[in-house]
Amino acid sequence: MNPLLYTDGYKVDHRRQYPDNTTLVYSNWTPRSSRIEGINKVVFFGLQYFIKKYIIQEFQENFFNKSKEEICKKYSRRINNYLSTNSVGIKHIEQLHDLGYIPMVFKALPEGVSVPIRVPMFTMYNTHPEFFWLTNYFETLLSTTVWLPCNSATIAKKYKNILDNYAKETSSHPEFVDWQGHDFSMRGMAGLEAANMSAAGHLLSFTGTDTIPSIDFLETYYNANSDKELIGGSVAATEHSVMCMGTNVGEQETIKRLITEVYPNGIVSIVSDTWDLWKVLTEYLPNLKKEVLARNGKVVIRPDSGNPVHIICGNPDGKTDKEKKGVIELLWETFGGMTNALGYKELDSHIGAIYGDSITIERATEICERLKQKGFASTNIVLGIGSFTYQYNTRDTFGFAMKATYGEVDLEGREIFKDPITDDGVKKSAKGLLKIELESGEYKLYDQVTWEEEKKGELREIYRDGKLLINENLANIRARIKE
Repeated sequence: MNPLLYTDGYKVDHRRQYPDNTTLVYSNWTPRSSRIEGINKVVFFGLQYFIKKYIIQEFQENFFNKSKEEICKKYSRRINNYLSTNSVGIKHIEQLHDLGYIPMVFKALPEGVSVPIRVPMFTMYNTHPEFFWLTNYFETLLSTTVWLPCNSATIAKKYKNILDNYAKETSSHPEFVDWQGHDFSMRGMAGLEAANMSAAGHLLSFTGTDTIPSIDFLETYYNANSDKELIGGSVAATEHSVMCMGTNVGEQETIKRLITEVYPNGIVSIVSDTWDLWKVLTEYLPNLKKEVLARNGKVVIRPDSGNPVHIICGNPDGKTDKEKKGVIELLWETFGGMTNALGYKELDSHIGAIYGDSITIERATEICERLKQKGFASTNIVLGIGSFTYQYNTRDTFGFAMKATYGEVDLEGREIFKDPITDDGVKKSAKGLLKIELESGEYKLYDQVTWEEEKKGELREIYRDGKLLINENLANIRARIKE
C-alpha cells in the first residue's frame, strides 16, 4: 500500500486548510499524563523503528520505487472513492514523488531515557516549504507506531524497579532479576507488529522472553547481535497438551520422563496445575526428590491458574494446609535450601517456580512483599508478564499526543498552542519552538525559544531529508534504562 494512505481520513485535505503561503509546520510528541499510579516519567522508545521501517523503508519500497503514474492513479482512486469527488488534488503527491525522499527533520532525546510527563520526547518539521503539510500528516502513523513501545518499556521498567528493590532486600543474587520478569504476552497482543514492539520494550529491562521475533526486531532496527550479546532467552517448557497426553494417572511418570530422559540437564519448566497442583507439590515431587536433586540443572514448577498471590505465597483463608502454605513454602518443605546472609530462605538450586498468568504491577509487589514477610527471598519466583499487563493499555495511558506549536506563514513565525477551556489542563500544549535541557538529572522543557536556542539543548537531530543521522544500538539503550 502507498504509505501516504497510512493515515486518518481527515488528514488528506489539511494541506488546503492551512493559511495561504504556509511554509513550515513544527510539531512535538509528548506524554501529557499518567494513569498508572507511581509512574510520572515515561521511557522513550520506538522512534528509530518508526523512521527505519516507515519513513525510509516503506516509502522507498512502496512510494518512491513505484512509478509516479501508478502511485498517483491509486492515490486518486482511493481518495475519490473514499471522499467522493473532491478537490484534494494530486500535484502535491507528484511533487513528493519527484523529490525522492521525505523532507523532514526529526530531533529527539536519546531512546531509553525516562522523560517527565509534559516534556516532549521529540520534535519534527518540514525542510522544504512546499511540504509543510507533511508534518502533521504523519501524526496518525507515528502515533499508532510509537505509543505502544513507550508504554511497554515504561511498564517493564516499573516491574524491574520493584523486583530490584525486593531482591536487594532479600536475595543473595539480585542479578537474577534480569530473568525474573519473563515476557509471555505475544499471543494476547493486537497482531505481530504490536507483539514485537511491546516485547522489544520489555527487553530493555529484562532478558527473559517467549516472543522470539522480538529478537530479530532488535537486531534489524536496533543494531543488536545475538551472537555477541544476550538479547533475550528462555528455557524448555511444557504446556497443558503435553501433560494431558501423558494422562492424569500418569502425571508423575510424565514428570519423571521429562526430567530424567528428555531433559536430564539444564532448566526445564513444567506446567503443574493441569489437574491437581497440590498433589504435584506434596506427592509427585517428594517421590521424585532424588531425581530432581541428581540433575545438573533446575526443575521449575509452573502453576497457571487461580489467584497468583495466594498460589505462590499461600492463602491464609485456604481450606487446606497446602493452600495456606502456597507453592514456595511447599517446595521448601520438600527440597530445602539455604538461608542467605540477609536472613531469607532461598530454595535449593535444583528447584524453582514460575507463575505466568494475570500478573500485574500490584500483584508483583504483593507477591514479593508476602514472600518477604514469610522469610523467603523474592527471587524464589519468576513472574511471567503477559498481555494482561501489556495489552490493557492505550495511547491515553500516558496521554500521548503530537501537536503543532509553531509555524511560518509568509516567512513570519507564528507561535501556536492549544488550551481548551473545557479541559482540565491535560490537553494544554506548549507554545512556539521548543528546547529541552537536562537539569539536575531531569529533562525540562523551555518553549517560545528562538531558532538559535532551539538548535541547542538535549534534542538531537536524528533524521534529515532521507538520511538517518543517529543509529542507536540496544546496549546503549539498555544502559540508559539502568541509569
